[in-house]
Amino acid sequence: MDKAHVADILDEIGTLLDIQGENVFKCRAYHNAARIITGLSDDLTALVASGAIRNVKGIGEALSDKITELVTTGRLAYFDDLKASFPPGVFEMMKIQGVGPKKVKVLLETLKITTVDQLAKACTEGRLETVDGFGKKTQENILAGIELLRKHSSQFLFSVAERAALTILRRMAERPDVLQCEIAGSIRRKKEVVGDIDIVVAAKKANAKKILSAFAAHESVQRVIAEGETKASVVLDIGINCDLRVVDPAEYPFALHYFTGSKDHNVRIRALAKTRELSLNEYGFSALGAKEARGKAKRIIPCATEDDIYRTLGLSLIPPELREDNGEVEASEAGSLPVLIEERDIRGTFHCHTTYSDGANTIAEMSEAARALGWEYLGLADHSKAAAYANGMDETRVRKQQKEIDLVNQNYTDFRILKGIEVDILATGELDFSDAVLSTFDYVVASVHSGFKMSEADMTRRILKAVSNKYVTMIGHLTGRLLLLREGYALNRHEIIDAAAGQGTIIEINAHPSRLDLDWRLCRYAKEKGMLFAINPDAHVVDGLADVRYGVGTARKGWLEKKDVLNTSTLREVERYLSLT
Repeated sequence: MDKAHVADILDEIGTLLDIQGENVFKCRAYHNAARIITGLSDDLTALVASGAIRNVKGIGEALSDKITELVTTGRLAYFDDLKASFPPGVFEMMKIQGVGPKKVKVLLETLKITTVDQLAKACTEGRLETVDGFGKKTQENILAGIELLRKHSSQFLFSVAERAALTILRRMAERPDVLQCEIAGSIRRKKEVVGDIDIVVAAKKANAKKILSAFAAHESVQRVIAEGETKASVVLDIGINCDLRVVDPAEYPFALHYFTGSKDHNVRIRALAKTRELSLNEYGFSALGAKEARGKAKRIIPCATEDDIYRTLGLSLIPPELREDNGEVEASEAGSLPVLIEERDIRGTFHCHTTYSDGANTIAEMSEAARALGWEYLGLADHSKAAAYANGMDETRVRKQQKEIDLVNQNYTDFRILKGIEVDILATGELDFSDAVLSTFDYVVASVHSGFKMSEADMTRRILKAVSNKYVTMIGHLTGRLLLLREGYALNRHEIIDAAAGQGTIIEINAHPSRLDLDWRLCRYAKEKGMLFAINPDAHVVDGLADVRYGVGTARKGWLEKKDVLNTSTLREVERYLSLT
């Protein structure tokens, strides 16, 4: 079991104990342990094997025993028993925005509510208004949260779906009878939320049944829906549906293409094939109007790759991320498809946190992790004083952090830690540090962290004022959305983008998998306006730096090239851009 999974379980234990009314220090110990495990730079499995886990500060003997049990067996009896003591609906209720452990405890004890349906009924009947700590406004917010939860009940974050898909794909790729395999569908197109998983496998027909049976028997499969001659459908343990198709090697590029493209993209491609007197489906090209045997086309144009399919239609290869019928076919015909940014183009990043605010790792630990990725610079942007909930820094701690950054930078000749700050955009549009303090930073990220219920006009004015501040380098997570949890606040996004592009203010692509904000649908518009972007992981732990890859996926989906993104620049180029040299 990896450290992310271990940390999640420890955190959930802390939450369940909180609902039970356990000692606050015991609850906090589990939450702290989760943060410590997440922030470990050493390999957790190695720490457990050597017994060194007991020497990690903040991990006592009891916790180290539980972590050892999790890592070595993949289960924890204490957690299983604790979870079994709660009604199953409790865990679903805690997915509702604004319904934390304390509220769940009140709902259980006061109103005997144990399911989301019961909670919705109680809200509709107004029964929460009389409960201490709730009230009419809270009741309205809970109803809105329930509606959002139901709307997204069958959707999963890209990162979660991809991780589940990769466990299957890697197992398939290890099999000698699998000739080729790939994840298709919306995961391959890098959609921010995913409804299901599609995997395509190339193999000889004689081996198809064995491959499908092995897939259905995978340890992450919770339930088999159907298992046929060429396709099996299952539900994985995270609740997502997964289909695996086995096709003949000659059909593989066609199947991969068909099951990757969005419906609208595939319709456009099939229509284009018809103009060439061809019919195209997941099996191959056939002459238009030709009868098909058993649903399979009589292949008249063999294609070894997807590139061959597009070339047959007079197109250059369209990257999977762009296959949304969003102008990519016309651009391919015109030879004007962008050369999309690659993960290897990233040379550093700007929006990261340390123990100076709500991060789990020190300045030195974050910088060493960035260097291990091959980066040339790391921008630290801890929270400012208005974010008290996130241990935001006041002016005194800012000076202390900047001195420490100077000291750590003395260790490097080929790497630089940049002094940044994530300041709060207050309701008035003012920032929570004075210009005198802001001028001491190498760059400034300005973000909204409160007052989400403002009108569109007021929120737009609020952010426009921050955009116009001469010390603001970039706007963080523009829309404030949390995927599957919270919609973005009311905001005239195009007006903000227009102003930022005109002002030369960057809008970040926040690469945290729960945000992916700026949305890819807005990236292309901003690019056309001349916007410069930064892809930032909003990392709070060393492993979070790798989340940049999700931001690169969003950037690619938004048609962005290397030249559109600041952190593809070298350290010297960034220093010149920030006027540091």
